[in-house]
Amino acid sequence: MKKKILILSILILLVTMLLSGCMPGDEKYTDNKPANFLSGIWHGWIAPISLIVGLFKTSVRIYETINSGWGYDFGFYIAIISGFGGISLSRKKKQDK
Repeated sequence: MKKKILILSILILLVTMLLSGCMPGDEKYTDNKPANFLSGIWHGWIAPISLIVGLFKTSVRIYETINSGWGYDFGFYIAIISGFGGISLSRKKKQDK
């Protein structure tokens, strides 16, 4: 039992570090190299985590302001819809008896 808790704790720590390493607003993107479509998808998927981290670290935002424009917006929107809207589609409807 203790081994499972230790493994789970290490896994949670590693995932948290991985996700926080590529948050929007971390000054990784510049005008010469803006966030692109794939970055938009990633930032859309981690938006809830970015929101929570942004409460404690003011430089982290949900949305990267230095982006490539329409492509980033499209990727971000796709990820938000598929991540949150897709949850409701996968739920089983309760059957009335």
